[in-house]
Amino acid sequence: MISVGIDVSKEKSTICILKPYGEIVSRPFEVCHTERELSELASMLLCLNDDVRVVMEATGIYHLPILSYLKEKGLFVAVVNPFEMKEYRCQGLRRVKTDKQDAVTISNYGIDHWYRLKEYEAEESIYAELKLLGRQYRHYMRMRVESVLELTHLLDYTMPGIKTLLKGWNETNGKDKLGDFAEEYWHYDNITKKSEEQFIESYLKWAKEKGYHQSQDKAVKIYALAKEGIPTVSSDTPSTKMLVQEAVRVLREVDNTLMTILTQMQALAKSLPEYPVVRAMGGVGNVLAPKLIAEIGDVRRFHSGKALIAHAGIDAPPYQSGQFIGTERKISKRGSSSLRKIGYEVMRCLKTHKEPEDAAVYRFILKKEKEGKSKRAAKIAGLNKFLRIYYARVMEVYQK
Repeated sequence: MISVGIDVSKEKSTICILKPYGEIVSRPFEVCHTERELSELASMLLCLNDDVRVVMEATGIYHLPILSYLKEKGLFVAVVNPFEMKEYRCQGLRRVKTDKQDAVTISNYGIDHWYRLKEYEAEESIYAELKLLGRQYRHYMRMRVESVLELTHLLDYTMPGIKTLLKGWNETNGKDKLGDFAEEYWHYDNITKKSEEQFIESYLKWAKEKGYHQSQDKAVKIYALAKEGIPTVSSDTPSTKMLVQEAVRVLREVDNTLMTILTQMQALAKSLPEYPVVRAMGGVGNVLAPKLIAEIGDVRRFHSGKALIAHAGIDAPPYQSGQFIGTERKISKRGSSSLRKIGYEVMRCLKTHKEPEDAAVYRFILKKEKEGKSKRAAKIAGLNKFLRIYYARVMEVYQK
């Protein structure tokens, strides 16, 4: 048995090859992620007359080139969770941290856990694409939060309090009423220079053009707020209009990107056999269904519903010592934080609407709340049940 430990960096990797009992086959050496050098590495490993297993840490995307290349050459490759490797690395008394030492540590891990190593299995291309789209969606959503904060900051100068009267972005249709309104009026002076009747007429015309509800009461409230508000930047300042409208433009560009990505995710998700089943579950709509499928991926890679729950990090590991058995256990949070966020959003949507036809999770949350659980704890318990049901129903689709 030969363990090949690979410490992966951005454009190169450090390799160490060991046999049991610390026998060194090859001391740590570097390999660049190029066709020629990876080909030489694969040829060398294939020439070793023994059972060879390659071990590496998951490193975001940096490990993918060498991983995919070695898999194509038919080598056994195991990808280890970085937290698990960190726990293994911390067993020693001396905390040496170099690329060469990390490669030795990973190689030793392969020897010590030889029979527990699980060969990496690539996801189907559609799940991999959904996962990539999901990551980019979250990236642009963070950009959107920053853009909204910047626009809100500017509106606090020109239209203080306006955000309380107008809704923001609608993820379903991509419309942003606050942004559209700020682009049109951008300063309270543009409202107060009109009479109330003139502004109401102007607002209703604007709402009709943009496809919003034409509410006269809303126009009256906005006009009253504009009369009472105290802008701290004059509308006569040349840069005021430019700054507000540029902030709206940036926000709109991000919104368009988000809608483009979401549309692509929906198209891919609808091509999967489990989509109708997932979409029919309580709390899951056209927006959350592709996000949920993208984050969970191929459910067949989990051996049970409990494994999916552990992947989400909402399992509560048992704690027992002597005669003491812990009952008030917190969730581990050792799993996908993105899946927990999406799952919690599903539970929130489930609770804010009337009881759905598929009401098992909804009633379970109500039951937990009646037992005295906090609303947040009840939703997490509901998510636990939701993922069990998700696993069972999707597996049933693939077993038919």
